[in-house]
Amino acid sequence: MALSMLQCKRLPQGKGHKPMIEIVRSNDLVLIGFLQSLLENANIPVLVADRHMSALEPMIGAFPARILVPEDHAAQARRLIGEVGYGAELRDA
Repeated sequence: MALSMLQCKRLPQGKGHKPMIEIVRSNDLVLIGFLQSLLENANIPVLVADRHMSALEPMIGAFPARILVPEDHAAQARRLIGEVGYGAELRDA
């Protein structure tokens, strides 16, 4: 299911799936890769949405990549991102 950038930050809960929360949105694919690695190393499930669109059109900024984590891991992910100095990149809760 494709979601537009105008839809809410919380993705719908599917059968057997936990709701995902968007915590970071950026056109900086290096930052996205770093944060994905950071979260995965802390055993936090991560979904990077729109990575390929962001790579195709990075200069116009219309399609930023988004990091999503399960709702029950969001607080831990936010804390970890803040601890490494990227708290300013976090989306509002």
